[in-house]
This record gives sequence, structure tokens and C-alpha cells, in this order.
Amino acid sequence: MPSRRDFLGSATALAAGVVVSVPATAGAQPPAALPPAIRALRPMRDGVVPISVAERQGRLEKARQLMRDQRIDALMLTGGTSMEYFTGIKWGLSERLLAAVIPVRGSAFLITPKFEEERAMEQAHLGPLGRDAEVMAWEEHENPYDLLRKGLASRGLSTCTMAAEETVRFVFADGAAHVPGVTVVSGTPITAGCRTIKDAHEIALMRHASAVTLAAYEAAYKSLKEGMTQDDFEQLVQLAHQQLGYSGSAGVQVGQYSALPHGSATPQVVREGSILLIDGGCKVEGYSSDISRTFVLGKATQRMKDVFEIEHRAQSAALAAAKPGVLCEAVDAAARKVIVEAGFGPDYKYFSHRVGHGMGMDGHEWPYLVRGNTLPLRPGMVFSDEPGIYIPGEFGIRLEDDMVITENGAELFTPQSPSLEQPFGR
Repeated sequence: MPSRRDFLGSATALAAGVVVSVPATAGAQPPAALPPAIRALRPMRDGVVPISVAERQGRLEKARQLMRDQRIDALMLTGGTSMEYFTGIKWGLSERLLAAVIPVRGSAFLITPKFEEERAMEQAHLGPLGRDAEVMAWEEHENPYDLLRKGLASRGLSTCTMAAEETVRFVFADGAAHVPGVTVVSGTPITAGCRTIKDAHEIALMRHASAVTLAAYEAAYKSLKEGMTQDDFEQLVQLAHQQLGYSGSAGVQVGQYSALPHGSATPQVVREGSILLIDGGCKVEGYSSDISRTFVLGKATQRMKDVFEIEHRAQSAALAAAKPGVLCEAVDAAARKVIVEAGFGPDYKYFSHRVGHGMGMDGHEWPYLVRGNTLPLRPGMVFSDEPGIYIPGEFGIRLEDDMVITENGAELFTPQSPSLEQPFGR
């Protein structure tokens, strides 16, 4: 079995531009109907190491330390990435309450619908909560908050301050707030306090996810033909990710619709000279990539090339500005200055969004590279670097790569796109 060291080493190779891949499963043949560039892809799963139970146990201990610092007695999690981050339990959202409650002292416990009890126990036992995890089940006619009260009371927390993770639905947080003796506050200081700084393993998974998505984009680009619709190209991106062993996707906007940062539902057809803006990614062991590329089928106009060059400089300026101690807002300001001084201003007129967002298990998470955010950057933070120039009625260009803050500056996980006509440098 590949070791953690093997995986971290392969991630370093990816950073240097080396594609780490493995042969297709023995006996399996790629579908013949796939375009050649996609059919030639092979799975990139070699050496990928999942987050371990021990790592999740360390996360729980860090959360408890933050809870002590914040004078919070318990943390409530429901289905989503924070539950998976801390407990390893993967659970969707439902109108029925399933919650993991992490007390500042003592063992965590689960509250689950009775008919989900076995499934909840199975996942709990595989993770850091262990085989001794208490699972408290409620029947359909019962009040699950009675179990919350009992679980807290049995841990000496009849009167307590409980933090609800930010994606907990209001109906669940409100239900908890009506338990006598329980005060509900925001859990973001705890969850963001743990998740904002990524460790080497998390960074390696995200670096790998970026490499996978870039390889998928390149294969899809090589398969692009005149007459395709944006839906056709989206399917190529999905198929390429599948060939690489992952589920991934991208939104695609063509021509004038690329001037809408998140696109249009209007049917679009690719013609010779069309500009395409694509934006998407995948997940590797729960960790996200988020990459945008802009390119042209055939020859770009000089105006397109000029705007691309400004955009490239803006992305580089954001990268150069990002380093430990620099305020988040300064990174946005560096990219925006390039774009505005090149004549695409003032302010948000053509560059209509922030330059980047935090990344991790969620494609968008704290913190944000935006004006007004005076949080200093720290090593281990991961962001998108994605300035854009959007010219209504003409076209838009966005370059997006993911970057990690290092001890001395910042580093992109993937090479910058060199041009509209050679977006992958070859």
C-alpha cells in the first residue's frame, strides 16, 4: 500500500510538472467512442492517501482547544464537509436531524433517526469516534432535541454554550436553542479555526486535484471541434475526469457569454474564432480543485490577445503580492491595480468580483481575498487566484489557478496559461 511519504513525494513531482499516473485497470479498455486525447488518459490515483483516523483525532483535539479558548462547551455538526473533516462521516442534508455533537470534554455522540442508526454507527465506528461512539436514535414521532438534552446532561453540560457549524440548517440550530439551558452561538471560530490552515497532506491532495483537472481540461481542449455546443464541451470535461479516475466538471461559456462571470443558460455553439471560458474542478479524497481557462478555437483577435496579456499580468501580480503577513485585501488590490491601470476600470466595472476565495474541502471557504478583509495571510492557507476582465457584448477572460501561501511567498499548484491559442503551453 502506498505510504503517506510516497504520496507527498508524488505531489512534489506534480508541482514540478511531472504527471503521475498509473496504467488502466487490467483488462479494462477505454471506450472506443471517446476522442483520442481523452481515450489516451489513464487513472491518476497512484499513491493517493486518504486522511487517516489519527489525523481526524488530531483535528478533534484542536477543535476542543479552540472551544476552551472561546469558552464554548460543545460543537454541533450536521451533514456536510465539516462533519466529514472531523468525524469522517459523509452525510447529506435532510429534514430529519442527524447531528454529531463534540463536547469540550468527554466523548462525542451522534443523534440519528432510528431507521438510519445502523448506517450512522457503521460510519462512526470507522472514524475517530471509534467503536465506543454513542449513537442516540429517535423514532419518527419523537423529538430529537430531547436526546440532545440528555446527551449534554450526561456529560455535565445541562447548562452550556453550544456552537452550531455555519451550514447547520436554521431549523436544527433553532431546535437546539430551545433546549432548556442551551445557548447556541456560531461555530465558525472553531471550524474555520481548524480548517483554514492546511497541513502538508491536505495541500498534497489539493495539488493533485489541480493536476487532475488541468489534465482533463487539456484533453477536452484537444478534442474541441467547430459546431460543438457548450453542453458538448462540458461532457468532454466530465469524461476526461472519469478517465483520470475522478468525478469532475466545468461550466462552459462561449463568445459573448464569456463576459458573464458565471455564464448563461442560453444555448451556445462553438465556431472558428470563438472564445471559450471554462471553470470547474474535481475532488481528491474530499479536497477540491477550482481552475478556469480561457482559450480560442483557431486564431484569437489582437484585442483578445491584448486583454489576455493584461489578465495574465493581473494574475501574476496577485501571486507576487501574496505572502505571510500581507492582508487578504492587498492581494485583490494588486490584481485590480493592473486591470484598472490598463484601462479596464474604474474599480469593479470590468473586474466585477474579488480576486480569490479560500479553498479546501469546499470549493469556496474562508478566508476571502477581497477589499475590507484585513486578515493577515499565513502559511498553509490555500486560495484561488482568479482575476477576470469581462467586456459586455464582446467576451470575457478569466485565468484561475489555486495557490498556497508558503513560508516566503505563494506558489501556484498548476502552471499559468501562456496564451489563448496555446492555453496549455503545447
